[in-house]
Amino acid sequence: MNVRIDENALAVTQFGIGQPVPRAEDPMLLRGEGRYTDDVSVPGQVHAAVVRSPYAHGLLKGVDTEAAAAMPGVLAIYTGRDLAEYGLLGSSLPFKNPDGTPMRRMLREAFATDKVRFVGDPVALVVAKTALQAQDAAETVTLDIDELPAVTEASEAVKPGAPLLYDDAPENTALDFRYGDAAAVDAAFAKAAHVTRLHVVNNRLVVNALEPRSALAEYDRKTGRFTFTACSQGTFGMRNTLADVLKLPKDKVRVITGQVGGSFGMKGVVFPEYVALLHAARALGKPVKWTDRRSESFVSDHHGRDHEVDLELALDAKGRILALRVDGFGNLGGYMTPFGPMMASLNIAKNIASVYRTPLIGVRSRCVFTNTVPTGAYRGAGRPEGNYYMERLMDTAARETGIDPAVLRRRNHIPTKALPYAAASGMTYDSGDFTGLLDRTLEAADWKGFKARKAASRKRGLLRGRGIGQYLEVTAPPMKEMGGIRFEKDGTVTIITGTLDFGQGHWSAFAQVLVSKLGVPFDAIRLVQGDSDRLIAGGGTGGSKSIMASGAAILEAGDKVIERGRVIASHALEAGVDDIEFAAGRFRIAGTDRAIGIMDLARKLDQGAIALPPDVPPTLDVDHVHEAAPSAFPNGCHAAEVEIDPDTGTTRVVRYTAVNDFGTVINPMLVEGQMHGGVVQGIGQALLERTVFDDDGQIVTGSFMDYAMPRADDAPFFTVESRPTPAKTNLLGAKGCGEAGCAGSLPAVMNAVVDALADFGIRHVDMPATPEKIWALIREARNARG
Repeated sequence: MNVRIDENALAVTQFGIGQPVPRAEDPMLLRGEGRYTDDVSVPGQVHAAVVRSPYAHGLLKGVDTEAAAAMPGVLAIYTGRDLAEYGLLGSSLPFKNPDGTPMRRMLREAFATDKVRFVGDPVALVVAKTALQAQDAAETVTLDIDELPAVTEASEAVKPGAPLLYDDAPENTALDFRYGDAAAVDAAFAKAAHVTRLHVVNNRLVVNALEPRSALAEYDRKTGRFTFTACSQGTFGMRNTLADVLKLPKDKVRVITGQVGGSFGMKGVVFPEYVALLHAARALGKPVKWTDRRSESFVSDHHGRDHEVDLELALDAKGRILALRVDGFGNLGGYMTPFGPMMASLNIAKNIASVYRTPLIGVRSRCVFTNTVPTGAYRGAGRPEGNYYMERLMDTAARETGIDPAVLRRRNHIPTKALPYAAASGMTYDSGDFTGLLDRTLEAADWKGFKARKAASRKRGLLRGRGIGQYLEVTAPPMKEMGGIRFEKDGTVTIITGTLDFGQGHWSAFAQVLVSKLGVPFDAIRLVQGDSDRLIAGGGTGGSKSIMASGAAILEAGDKVIERGRVIASHALEAGVDDIEFAAGRFRIAGTDRAIGIMDLARKLDQGAIALPPDVPPTLDVDHVHEAAPSAFPNGCHAAEVEIDPDTGTTRVVRYTAVNDFGTVINPMLVEGQMHGGVVQGIGQALLERTVFDDDGQIVTGSFMDYAMPRADDAPFFTVESRPTPAKTNLLGAKGCGEAGCAGSLPAVMNAVVDALADFGIRHVDMPATPEKIWALIREARNARG
């Protein structure tokens, strides 16, 4: 018997939505064939190095470039005065103060001209024939700076007498953000049976992407057009920003991005060095290349986190939440980055309610300038912070009231029957099973077996603790996104979209969406993201929104391909359009076995083998723009167990379980990988990473000798499960997963640390829980007991 295998249907089964397809780009990357920005070189290129301020605060009186200009190979040196013709950098977020006045943006020049505001503030660009010549010359540039007192902590910067970074920003405050009905919140607290209070520091982090920032600027004098090759998180948005800063039409700037070795939010914006590089390329008529050095990146890349908050949770007599209050500070650093004020303000208000019925929320956050490296988006950008604050409050409240932590959470969960649920954050949750997630996590983590494991640890002289980290994130709302589909002459199919892969695995995930929609062969699909000239829209990657944005754009573009294909197939099969059906990659005359595959149809079109009337486009190619969809709400529950050596303070995460609801999972293998990475970054923040400045604003932890990054042996093997409820806010039903690992791991690990130390009467530990800090806390507790 002859059995005909439908290869299109097989493709959907093996490579469609929900299949654990390996990342298509991995073989290329493992062979060393990836093309990162520093791998790109062009004929005639020269090299740049940046001169930075060695002081955190001071008046810039002069820049002496004479000796540097005379050094071998030096072609030019540019200072802030040379860049005065260009637009300013900063934030356009529409925040307002309580009195209705707009946020003080304090837009910055590309390079400092009158005042430096942090160690690393760029002052000059040296261009030479080689990178070494440029660096040698940069080290001879002399800066005349009258040093001023510095302030590095936001809570100190608002105090009377603190050094002022800007004359027009009293108390160094850019924004006094308020959210909620303060009077109603106060009334709820007044009638509370119990109030839990915590002071929490959310430690500053250095992003430390594996690939340092790099850029190559080119200028074509004949066309008056720039080509800028750089690390980014989306070429369309970066092109638009650069064009605005350069005061040029958008078609005069092209941005190209190849592979990107990590970003976590940091590479998504225009940095001051980029303006100087483009200026140099036009002035010299030569391509100018720059690659940051690792030591330099500690003070040139935007940092993450750095908040200090007072938290209050009001409960009734049964332990039900009445209200939540946040009063804190967000450290902006020396300048405001595009998203700098967002993390400590609106994103806290949106995310802190998490999975709990919280009738009232009151948030006050002062976003403050200090003499430190500017802060920007870092994996989660306020979402992990909000969930961390709530979960620390829940665990502390449970301990204070004597209610079991799991019971307190269940008692306050938003029940499934209440969905859709209008949260006090202003968000409307569309789907989820929050109690089911908690229960499954405790079962998978063998919560009931903890007592025996704790006793076994005690026999080995170790303290053991466990912690829950339940979370719900509000993703960024997808912006307009392109979904282009091209059927190429070589038999491949190209997806064109404006999100950008910097480690997520977009190629495979987007291809799976297209396979499910059109039934085209998975191996034939290619992905184009990193060329602004190919895009008609693009929201970039960030806020866990890529699959919702690009995925929906691909689905809608696929619908257009099918409709166009039905018309073309009707001519190829000599049938009426209404009689043509499409399924599993084939156009078929309804009720017959006469059909043509979509790839065959594209091939015949390319060969001119189908006679079409003039009003029928002779191609299946489409360009489509997906309009913005609402945010989604990924959520989950993590459980961690730690062991602490009381003699050294060393803490190790020894068990970790995560059960997540990411809605429709496109590729479970990639989702689990994203979860692993996010959890490890959370462990890094919780136990290891700390950015320290001294009183003069000098960074003390300015290298990997002093700044501890998580390594493989800092993490246990993970148990990861999926318990999805599809989202109702987007076509795929997906919820996003890129940042959720941090949101669950920060509270799970820190709640476990506090639980392990509870016998010493320790009720809170700020991140990072370093050995030194834990050892000191234990010693202090022992001394207090006598």
